[in-house]
Amino acid sequence: MAERPTINGTEPDCFGELLRTLDELDVPDGYQAEIIRGNIVVSPWSKAFYLDVMELLCEQLRPYLPEDHRISYGPFLYVFPGVERAYGPDIHAAHRGVSRSTSNHLDGEALSFVAELTSSSTRNDDLTDKVQAYGKAGVPVYLLLDMQEEQATVFSMPSVKGYEARETKPFGEKLFIPAPFDRVLDTTGFNAPPATAPAP
Repeated sequence: MAERPTINGTEPDCFGELLRTLDELDVPDGYQAEIIRGNIVVSPWSKAFYLDVMELLCEQLRPYLPEDHRISYGPFLYVFPGVERAYGPDIHAAHRGVSRSTSNHLDGEALSFVAELTSSSTRNDDLTDKVQAYGKAGVPVYLLLDMQEEQATVFSMPSVKGYEARETKPFGEKLFIPAPFDRVLDTTGFNAPPATAPAP
């Protein structure tokens, strides 16, 4: 499914209207919805092996989380009113208190870490819009796993311009994840598995 503009961007409280529309949207099974550049964007869920990559990443970083923070993956919507975005990151770490709410909108500025695994439908936004938005919102670390190019890029030092620092390594190598983790991430096993032959 492609981008679905719902508001023309000139109306008062455009972002609030988009959030209300998103809440009422009946998203088909196997898809998730986000707000990107003034549009509601619906994209398919990840490939099966992405789950293994997400678990490998969480297992490595979980012991080094800041106190009372948790790291998880799943379809939770983080809202960034300052940049008028709402994302459902593949992996997210935040203080446990952020989820002590009955709302389905979580505070994006409470994130201590976020990671996105690109797909053909989300790659451009993951590489551009989300880099800017996560940085401007002050998320300390954004890890971009480019599943098409098989490389990992860590963005750090958030600023009003996005991020001031970045480092890229191919899958299979080790990549330093800055504060609040200050740990090396081993990206071994992040590559796609060999294509399986169709069943006879």
